[in-house]
Amino acid sequence: MKPKSRIQQAGANAGVGRPQKRRRRLALLPHSIIACGVDGWSAVLVAFCLFAASGAMAQTELDVNQSIQVMGQVKPIPVSMSGFSGEVAQVLQFDLYVQGFTFTGPDAAQFLITGSNNGNVTGRVTDPHNNSTLLSKSYTGAALRRQAHALADDIVGAISGKKGIAQTKIACKVQNGQNSEIYIADFDGHNAQMVTKDNSLVVAPCWVPGRLALYYTSYRLNHPDIFFHDLSTGARRVFARYGGSNLSPAVSPGGGEVAMILSKDGWTDLYVCRSDGTDLRRLTKSPQDESSPCWSPDGKWICYAAKDKERRSLCKISPSGGTPQRIATSGTPSPTEPDWSPDGKWIAFTAQYRDFQICVVPASGGTPTLLVEGEDPSWAPNSRTLIFTRRQGGGTILSLLDAPTKQVKDVSRISGSSNSQPSWAK
Repeated sequence: MKPKSRIQQAGANAGVGRPQKRRRRLALLPHSIIACGVDGWSAVLVAFCLFAASGAMAQTELDVNQSIQVMGQVKPIPVSMSGFSGEVAQVLQFDLYVQGFTFTGPDAAQFLITGSNNGNVTGRVTDPHNNSTLLSKSYTGAALRRQAHALADDIVGAISGKKGIAQTKIACKVQNGQNSEIYIADFDGHNAQMVTKDNSLVVAPCWVPGRLALYYTSYRLNHPDIFFHDLSTGARRVFARYGGSNLSPAVSPGGGEVAMILSKDGWTDLYVCRSDGTDLRRLTKSPQDESSPCWSPDGKWICYAAKDKERRSLCKISPSGGTPQRIATSGTPSPTEPDWSPDGKWIAFTAQYRDFQICVVPASGGTPTLLVEGEDPSWAPNSRTLIFTRRQGGGTILSLLDAPTKQVKDVSRISGSSNSQPSWAK
């Protein structure tokens, strides 16, 4: 099937161009949030149920043959795991696999993971080569699934010294027929909760760093408007409703500014304003469209997909204005949907070859590396795992890629016929 244009379509029946997305995120969410509807909705408790047990998660593995030497390709860390059963074993295997571990017998393992899950979870990590214990801990007071995620994060920390991602959150678009809504969920797709109930086209969720809040574009008022949604209270308001389209909100790392794509002046250009909606500034002025803004983690640059003479490229510009600078992606066709890694080193993006491909390039530009077939990449807080959209049958699903090891797992389907446009909370 011929790929869709990257001036994306929201849906064959929507009759409007799909908003070019962009995200930004949030630190970990608390155990529950209250989200209430607007404009006639009654307040409803959206129990995040982070500790709720769920069914076995998707374990589909993909064959990823491309090299990622640009990021320092590494072999998975071989570990042996014993003593766990059922859902806890499945959660640990999933969480560790997408963070660069592989499972083998005790004789071939670099580390031994042992424990139990009889009512509560206990875990122990030892290094058999020097007879040392790296971790020994028990977990109580939560559902087994949540305890298993906590253990997985502690295992990652004990072995690698890095913070794990098993207890992080994502937001995404869920398609049902002609309509779509925004959902939030655990990073593996479990414990999903609907955020919007607009019965229209709602797209491009973007976390606000450090707050229980999202920006997104909704067609609820029969126009592509950007909404701000406070998840802790359920209140939301229209943030941008200028003439033309209001698309792709992207919040600065400090949360004080919002970049977006507007066509209020006739051209589709990049704008930025303060988080209260004041001080709107136009950063680009091009007869062709810009799309998909994202921020550098230091807040000094906004990266976006530019278009010149029907050719797309990645550019960056200061939020205070100035001349755009091109980011080299040598030989890559139609780069779009950039996302800057939290450590500032990489930019992941979508390229259109015969199929859409997830690529990564140094933030300063260079020769990109193809990672896997897919689109809509979003970095995890660890700057090594990506969540992305993968086409399957007549719809789309979300998948996770551990970039250095090239290990991939499918996320549990959240709802609807298609899950897409993921945004990872940070």
